[in-house]
Amino acid sequence: MRKVGTIGSAQNGITHDGMIELLTTAEMAAADRLTIAGGTAGIALMEAAGRAVAAAVLARHRAGSRVVVVAGPGNNGGDGFVAACILAEHAYHVRILLVSEAGRLKGDAALAAKRWGGPILMASEDGLNARSITADGAIDVVIDALFGAGLDRPVEGLSRAVIESMNAQAAPIIAVDLPSGINGTSGAVMGIAVKAAQTVTFFRKKPGHLLLPGRLHCGSTSVADIGIPAEVLARVAPKTFENVPALWRGNFPLPHPAGHKYDRGHAVVVSGPVWSTGAARLAARGALRAGTGLVTIATPREALAVNAATNLAVMVRPVDGAGELTKFLADHRLNALAMGPGMGVGEPTCERVLAALSGDRAVVLDADAMTSFAPEPQRLAAALAARRRWATILTPHEGEFSRFFGALDAGTKVGSKLERARLAAHLVGATLLLKGADTVVAAPDRRAAIAANAPSFLATAGAGDVLTGLTAGLLAQGMPAFEAACAAVWLHGEAAAAFGPGLIAEDLPEALPSVYRRLFA
Repeated sequence: MRKVGTIGSAQNGITHDGMIELLTTAEMAAADRLTIAGGTAGIALMEAAGRAVAAAVLARHRAGSRVVVVAGPGNNGGDGFVAACILAEHAYHVRILLVSEAGRLKGDAALAAKRWGGPILMASEDGLNARSITADGAIDVVIDALFGAGLDRPVEGLSRAVIESMNAQAAPIIAVDLPSGINGTSGAVMGIAVKAAQTVTFFRKKPGHLLLPGRLHCGSTSVADIGIPAEVLARVAPKTFENVPALWRGNFPLPHPAGHKYDRGHAVVVSGPVWSTGAARLAARGALRAGTGLVTIATPREALAVNAATNLAVMVRPVDGAGELTKFLADHRLNALAMGPGMGVGEPTCERVLAALSGDRAVVLDADAMTSFAPEPQRLAAALAARRRWATILTPHEGEFSRFFGALDAGTKVGSKLERARLAAHLVGATLLLKGADTVVAAPDRRAAIAANAPSFLATAGAGDVLTGLTAGLLAQGMPAFEAACAAVWLHGEAAAAFGPGLIAEDLPEALPSVYRRLFA
């Protein structure tokens, strides 16, 4: 098949204009070290960070507002001290509550505290409710500079009491780098976490800004340039990204002016029995709206009349069992296949999946196509390993993921969603699309993307079937697996947002044209 045109230009399947890299805690620490080694003083980075935090307060709160800076002993606290100095210079009433002993401040943080020069209140179990904080009136804004993104242990004792008192305040909280108590790499709540109205982070977002539950604690998140050179990012070479169009735009298929439908691929969706055809029909509609030239439902004969009567542009062909599926797929123009939605759980589904995987076409496996192998996951894993050179995408939700991968490797039961998805993709040599409000797409080469554009009303029956179809439709048009999965996830979320509340799965394909108009503009 001749590949259709694409939007923009790409290098290694990814465009770099507008791409949003995410840095793990270790990668951000490396970026700091490389910048300092290159001649930028650590205190200069801290001053830039503090200015960015102060700017967030200046933009939202008038001069004279009462500001409490809750500072920890590390560099995050140092950022808070810098912000305090700037705000005091602009006639804000600033108090600093130090959750540590003053003697524990070291390095740049100690230098920033020295420059502050004003009183430093020592935190007690009363936290922000202490008389020393509240004696002169209400608090207008709190700056959370207690912990940064590197927190990797549960919050206990005095720190926990202070966070509890922060969350109990009516005043909005502006978090420095990440709300205290959130792990920057996993997004996990380490026992307790600040609930911020706004978060100011530096250089690049962290996975914890997008992964749940961390994202729910951040409020609006902005990224400040603090002087880390662009070449440092190339040396750190992150492989985690926010799922935005710049990540996959260079591979997104557009019809060629001189092309025809046969240039745009032919996707096949395998249907289940007569009582569960809706899932396949939703997937087929999704594939068609993805821009695929032709879409066919391969249906059991018992469901032929139902599938034929409820489809217009989608073709329907009778195909029973693994043997007939093998014969049907001998036509190499059928270049992408979606299996799982509504197929049913059991050995007949296993046999059809294995038959499909023996070919060289792109395959998307969802729902029953994975769950059927849960008793013997190695059967599917072996078939996937044998076709690593061909595009394969698995699209489970958390339940399907745990049933299959939990039985395949105990390592997939622990760690963050990002870590589990990466391990799973590596194990089977396929792209893994782990669904949810923070959908993660992971490739076998460790590239991964986290989505943050799914509205809450996308959680509706059949929405995942449409996503399966979208993914297969983009594969049929020649998109690489990782980029196709990322694009499908983003389009899925944008379509839901475009339709709005009251969404049902049938609305998703029909909302896509408005999304395309914005994307292509």
